[in-house]
Amino acid sequence: MKHLVVLYDGMADWPVPELGGRTPMEAACKPRFDALGRRGEVGLVHTVPQGLKPGSDIANLSALGYDPKQYYTGRSPLEAVSIGVPMGPEDLTLRCNLVTLSDAEPYPAKTMLDYSGGDISTAEAAALIAAVQKHFGDAAFTYYSGVAYRHCLLWRGGKDQLPALGKLTPPHDISGQAVAGHLPAAPAAEVLLRMMEESFPLLDRHPVNQARRAAGKLSANSIWLWGEGTRPALPLFAEKTGLRGSVISAVDLLKGIGILAGMRTPDVPGATGYLDTNFEGKARQVVEEFRAGQDFVYLHIEAPDECGHRGEVQNKVRAIELIDERVLPILLEYLDGLEDYALMILPDHPTPLATRTHAHGPVPYLIYRKSGELLGPESVTEAAAAATGNEVFSGSELMDRFLRR
Repeated sequence: MKHLVVLYDGMADWPVPELGGRTPMEAACKPRFDALGRRGEVGLVHTVPQGLKPGSDIANLSALGYDPKQYYTGRSPLEAVSIGVPMGPEDLTLRCNLVTLSDAEPYPAKTMLDYSGGDISTAEAAALIAAVQKHFGDAAFTYYSGVAYRHCLLWRGGKDQLPALGKLTPPHDISGQAVAGHLPAAPAAEVLLRMMEESFPLLDRHPVNQARRAAGKLSANSIWLWGEGTRPALPLFAEKTGLRGSVISAVDLLKGIGILAGMRTPDVPGATGYLDTNFEGKARQVVEEFRAGQDFVYLHIEAPDECGHRGEVQNKVRAIELIDERVLPILLEYLDGLEDYALMILPDHPTPLATRTHAHGPVPYLIYRKSGELLGPESVTEAAAAATGNEVFSGSELMDRFLRR
């Protein structure tokens, strides 16, 4: 029996005026997704426990069956594991975004123009992070390059400082806003603020950004530090479920969760986390994992979330459609050739276009089993899922429900 989860990151939304009061899920043409829903179990699941922030880290841990209240220790450690950061038990890591800030002075007067540094490439970002490391790196602080705008700072021996750092704001929460009031403010975080402020002149004049401006692109002219945490310890997925599992994703966060859970995390060439990702390549990798003997695959697709953060209404609709057009056909061609299989489709959290950041609230889920067809709604949407009356209040329990024989 093969089990597949397809996670549409940030797909859930609120009614959008530009879509005639529909959500992207309601506006998208997704015949394969909907056909599965008509023959499966559809409902709502609460992936983010009360009192925790609605981030992809917490929500994906939950969707994979790990209770975030028990296992979550911060976002950046999950990403750090993926890129090979040597994190000791007394160390602290932080996510380091490359962002685009306005030219206003002083630093607190700047505006967050783009949390992704103008969608900077991994190669360009590596050069910028190398410059940051050369300028700031010392016995306590080391910067590690990741993928696109997502990088990591290792603070050796920084675990003791964690309770005193205060609030560190995710940059995607303040798109289009002045950074004043969202900067590190606690005395223990002064060193972080200093590095952020000093990074602006360093990066703004860097040859990579000079070339980007000449090409009409945004410059990735500052670092932004957030997502602090210490190394977590997850039970192995195979020991927890009895299944050999794989995680397929373009982002370090999901790969880090997979590594900590003892799962395979293969790289897919051309996987970017946006609309230009290698959709077919990710789908074919799922099939390869199953054919190699894996029992469970967790396919994470980032594109809907990125479009939500950017406020791109039509692109978010299109992201949902592209998965239906280019991913599901490859998956279903393989799965339908098996005697039996189970497939679950869901988002991790809402990323409303109205706010351009993550939101609390339940999300729709679909569970389909080839051998046990049910009568579901005509189309899988937020409203249709709510109307079924099916509701899972602890997100980490949904995996048990899905794997139930």
